[in-house]
Amino acid sequence: MTALQRILRPALWRLDDLLSRIFGPAWNPLYNLGALGFFFYWIVAISGIYIYIFFDTGVTEAYDSVAYMTEDQWYLAGVMRSLHRYASDALVVVMVLHLIREFAYDRYRGARWFSWLTAVPIILFVLASGITGYWLVWDQLAQYVAIATMEWLDWLPIFGEPIARNFLAPDALDDRFFTLLVFLHIAVPLLLLLALWIHLQRVSRPRVNPPRGLAAGSFAALLALSFAMPATSHAPADLAKVPTVLDLDWFYLGFHPLMDVWSRGTVWATAAVLMLTIAVMPWLPPFRRPEVARVDLDNCNGCARCAEDCPFNAISMERRSDGKPFDREAVVNSSLCVSCGICAGACPTATPFRRTGALVPGIELPHATLVSLRDALDRKADTGSQQVYLIACEHGARRETIGHPDLAVATVPCIGALPPSFIDYLLSRCGAAGVYLAGCPQGNCHFRLGNAWTEARLEGRRDPILRKRVPRERVCWGWFAPHQSSGLRRSVEAFLRDVRGLPPQEAPSVRQLSTRFDRSREEGGVGGP
Repeated sequence: MTALQRILRPALWRLDDLLSRIFGPAWNPLYNLGALGFFFYWIVAISGIYIYIFFDTGVTEAYDSVAYMTEDQWYLAGVMRSLHRYASDALVVVMVLHLIREFAYDRYRGARWFSWLTAVPIILFVLASGITGYWLVWDQLAQYVAIATMEWLDWLPIFGEPIARNFLAPDALDDRFFTLLVFLHIAVPLLLLLALWIHLQRVSRPRVNPPRGLAAGSFAALLALSFAMPATSHAPADLAKVPTVLDLDWFYLGFHPLMDVWSRGTVWATAAVLMLTIAVMPWLPPFRRPEVARVDLDNCNGCARCAEDCPFNAISMERRSDGKPFDREAVVNSSLCVSCGICAGACPTATPFRRTGALVPGIELPHATLVSLRDALDRKADTGSQQVYLIACEHGARRETIGHPDLAVATVPCIGALPPSFIDYLLSRCGAAGVYLAGCPQGNCHFRLGNAWTEARLEGRRDPILRKRVPRERVCWGWFAPHQSSGLRRSVEAFLRDVRGLPPQEAPSVRQLSTRFDRSREEGGVGGP
């Protein structure tokens, strides 16, 4: 798995960069695949309702009604049919790309297994919706798809009589068959919508609507394609003849040619192995999960900021259990926590300015405590120079490629795990000339919301906010993917030049340095400068 990920990631990085240059990060289609999937689903649903108005359920009427829409009312119903077809194909494309990206970026294991596993029925429902749609046209392609599918299903010992016998002769079919097909073609997409809802249950604030500009552009592209290459039908189905030349829709019917080459059992085995492989991938190889977030009730006041900011609904607010004068307490669901630390970045008690007692916030990661981060930053402090701190996300650009004598580097699991008060602390207590925050690309955060919450906190739009006393010209941030180390380096170097032109920061007082040293000695740290 790891080898395949190493092959896929560079290709996806290059494609990400290209599309971000063309559309901008906010409108990058690859950053909005899930939302585009919902958008295409609704296009398919609305256009399908319109088409159904003109569709007749009958052996001969079905083909004639579709031909009427395509030829006689091409200016509206025909365009709707084409839009229905191309939006369905686009849904398959974004679904496959979404799976590939989540796999390549290793965002499908650990606590994220649920969303990945529930994608399997989504795949099956999407394919079933498309296949039943092709039957309804009842042209030669529909004839081929129906017979091949029924013979494939007959291999399973679940039917009393072979279903394919209904297609042996022209008089074997009746209108009830098309009534059943219409029911299936409506029922399966409804089941798909239910599966999509379940798919998002463990995700906080899922993006189900793409940016308006991207949605408008996608719809315009589908509409233009519908006019330029309208969907058409093959010749009417004739069960007395075997179709020879067919124009397959490979997005939905890619498996059907295998039914002509392989045995039906082999096709079933291949499909089963493929689906089973996809389903068990989150556990291949076994995932070594880091420790989940831990709540310290002595410092939790039940403010619910951690629950509000959690990207995966892993934190709930429950009735207080320790008798303290607060209504609620935070409770972490270990099966949902991805150990991003964003909850610690949201906690109002996560402040490095504490002078009494140890720095233990209401919630934090046991393997990446804030006291260890503060101690590491204290050790890097150099009051004799205009030092800049680079605090970087572990999943962003490689910070080790940036070598500069005036740069101190520290890492956090996610840039959203850094409380804004640490920036204030570095500038006012450690004598830093500036603080640079680096995280994943905008719209492609490894933990979904880390850089979005960080920007909102720094800009005063989300608690905890960066205090007004902090000089904004000494704070900078940039979002870079792992392969964009050169871009991060250039941005940091430009920031270093900018802060050199600012008036020197006031050095920490003797009292501040003494307080830091005494506190670190009491807590077992190495100490300050």
